[in-house]
Amino acid sequence: MNNKVVIVGGTSGIGLATARRLAENGAEVVIAGRNEERLAAALADLGPQVTGKVVDARAEDELAQLFSEVGPVDHVVVTVTGPSGTTPFRELGLDQLQAHVSGKLLPHVATIQAALPHLAHDGSITLVSAASAGGAMPTTAALAAINSGVEAIVPVLAVELAPVRVNAVSPGVIDTEWWNFLPEEARAEAFAGIAAQTPVGRVGSADDIAKAIEFLTDNTFTTGIVIRVDGGARLGSPK
Repeated sequence: MNNKVVIVGGTSGIGLATARRLAENGAEVVIAGRNEERLAAALADLGPQVTGKVVDARAEDELAQLFSEVGPVDHVVVTVTGPSGTTPFRELGLDQLQAHVSGKLLPHVATIQAALPHLAHDGSITLVSAASAGGAMPTTAALAAINSGVEAIVPVLAVELAPVRVNAVSPGVIDTEWWNFLPEEARAEAFAGIAAQTPVGRVGSADDIAKAIEFLTDNTFTTGIVIRVDGGARLGSPK
C-alpha cells in the first residue's frame, strides 16, 4: 500500500490501531484528534511515517484547514466516537441525545464534506458505527439512533459520490478507552459476561477492527456496505 490516508479520530482506540496497521503496510498516514497530549503520545508511538494535527472534528473550519494542508488524499477513515456509557430511555435527556449527535454523527458528516475536494476520484471513505445500530439492546437508544444514522448514509453516499467508495465497519464490544466509564473491576466483569455469550469467546480488540478497515480501503470492488465485526454476537449464545 502506497497511499495517503487521513484518520480523523486516529489518536486512540480503533483509530490508533488503524493508523499503526496502515503505516506498517506502507501507507502515508495523517492522524487527527482534538487532544494535543494524546496526539503527541500517538505520534511518538507510531513513528516517522505518521504525522498528525490537533483538530476538533465538530469544527468545520478546522477540518477544512486540515485537508487543505494535507492536500490530495487517497483514503479517509472516520473513527470519532461520541459520549461513552448508556442511559435508560426514560432518563434520556434531549441534551444527552444532542451530545451524541454533536459527538459522532456531525463529525462523520463534516469530515466527509471537508475531505471531498481533496479526495482521489477512485479513493475511499470508511466510517465506524457500532453494534448498537439494530442491536435492540436496552439503555442504548441514543447510541442506536446515532450509529444507525452513520450506517444509513453509507449506501446513499456510495451511489451519490461514486466512483469514490463509501463503507463502514460496525464493531461489537471492543476493549478500548470507550469503556472507561466503568470502573476496572466492573469493566472486566462486563467483558467476561459478554465473552461468554459470544461465539468466538472473547471481546474484540482495536486491531480486529483495524483489519476490517484496512480491507475496505484496499478492496476496490467493495462499496456501500457495513461490515459487522462483532465476534458473532448477533448469532446468540454458543451451545
